[in-house]
Amino acid sequence: MTPIHTLELLLLGLMIAVAVISGVARRLSLSYPIVLVLVGLGASLLPHLPRIPLPPDVVFLVFLPPLLFSAAWSTSWREFKFNLPSIVSLAFGLVFFTAIGVAYTAHHFLPEFDWRMGFLLGAVVSTTDAVAASSVAKKVGMPQRIVDILEGESLLNDATGLLALEFGVAMLTEGSTPTVHDGVLRLLWLLAGGLGVGAAVGMGVAWMERWIDDGPVEIAITIITPYTCYLAGEAIHASGVIAVVTCGLLLSRQSARFFSANTRLQAYSVWEALEFLLNGLVFILLGLQLPAVLEGLGGYGRGKLFLYGAVFSVVLIALRLIYVYPGAAFANRMRRVLHHETTITSPRGVFVIGWTGMRGVVALAAAYSLPYTREYGQPFPQRNLIIFLTFAVILVTLVLQGISLPWLVRALRLREDMSAYCEEGEARRIIMRAAVEHLKQERAQDHENDHTYEDLLHQYSHRLDLISDCGPEVTQGVHLSPLLKILQETTAVERKALLELRDQGRISDPLHRTLERELDLNQSRLMSLSGQTEAV
Repeated sequence: MTPIHTLELLLLGLMIAVAVISGVARRLSLSYPIVLVLVGLGASLLPHLPRIPLPPDVVFLVFLPPLLFSAAWSTSWREFKFNLPSIVSLAFGLVFFTAIGVAYTAHHFLPEFDWRMGFLLGAVVSTTDAVAASSVAKKVGMPQRIVDILEGESLLNDATGLLALEFGVAMLTEGSTPTVHDGVLRLLWLLAGGLGVGAAVGMGVAWMERWIDDGPVEIAITIITPYTCYLAGEAIHASGVIAVVTCGLLLSRQSARFFSANTRLQAYSVWEALEFLLNGLVFILLGLQLPAVLEGLGGYGRGKLFLYGAVFSVVLIALRLIYVYPGAAFANRMRRVLHHETTITSPRGVFVIGWTGMRGVVALAAAYSLPYTREYGQPFPQRNLIIFLTFAVILVTLVLQGISLPWLVRALRLREDMSAYCEEGEARRIIMRAAVEHLKQERAQDHENDHTYEDLLHQYSHRLDLISDCGPEVTQGVHLSPLLKILQETTAVERKALLELRDQGRISDPLHRTLERELDLNQSRLMSLSGQTEAV
């Protein structure tokens, strides 16, 4: 079998595993990233399993751009802007606090490490992965404010973490210690260059999209865009991460103006599947890296490695918990300076933010990206041990914190903020009333179609009655309204008749798909409305 066929079989097997395992995990209400990592870890222990490497270039150039772009696209700009003080505190302050904290504590539990090695190790593991955290958080009803902060942190801390890594590598390979002045200038260029590239690419794509009305072409452009941003940002030695995030936020806001309804529906479906597949592959590949991680660690006993990994994970968790409370106080002061609303997350919520510091594939890729030799050909010190410690932290934080998070949220009695439901109800009512007002004005001028307008006004009146004020609990005990139930039953009858027409050969398959799509859209709208009236 040729190498290309072997690669195809491996990739096919991984994708099948991702689909099956994730499907089972979701059926069991488990966080699929955690299950995929554990399955990958177990599979890595099987004999004769082929080695599947995870080169850092593959992570940074293949997986990271589209995942960042998708996360930025789905981020609410209003919440991101409001939570910016908290996000900056975590994405900038916590990254360097982690690196400096590990630098000054590493030699106490890692005799082989001096402060420079400790700083490098802290920089490697300073970035968090919000995919697993948000997938768990949304299942357990964590307040959306906390989820927004965690996701915003993960959007930005990749850039600052890689900057800290750059400083750590320079200290060990070149023997130079960057000054505060150098660090600030480098950080400013990473931010300014990344923002400039992201904004330029985003505006260019938005301009181009206004002249195109072709779903597949527009979706292809959105897939190419994050890679363009990342490579352009890296080409000018700025932050490709910031460029992708900036572009994603900008295009997400502009897409409501240049995407047609049909293209928007197609794009969301394509990106949802792409994001799921990439995330799944990342997490299962992460678990499969154990044999590669253990390479070159023959001089260490298994017990010693286990102790190092456990102690380092505890130190890292403790550093985050130590930082988050003063970090939250700083964010609150910044809100006052910016004249923002001063309401912040409660102390219990701050603790959950501190506990939800899961590491992911970016940290492992950063560890693998360390050079093999120094400037004069000397071996890079403790490279294999850094990779192992990073892998250990990823496993501990993903599994321990991920599994304990639902229990912690329940124990602290954190509840989802119902204001989002109130906001949704108000928005739906405003939209419906605008439509009703338009229909009334048109009916006054178009007497020939008075019956049509009357029928539409009657339908909108019913839809207004179905909208609850502040979420499902308001209608607790109230089941699906008779109107919606009748409409759903009628749609099911239409679908059955359509299938009979196709099976009898009375209509073609293309016509069947066209009519089926109309029924699917209608049923999707009914399901959305039913979510407003069913008790949870």
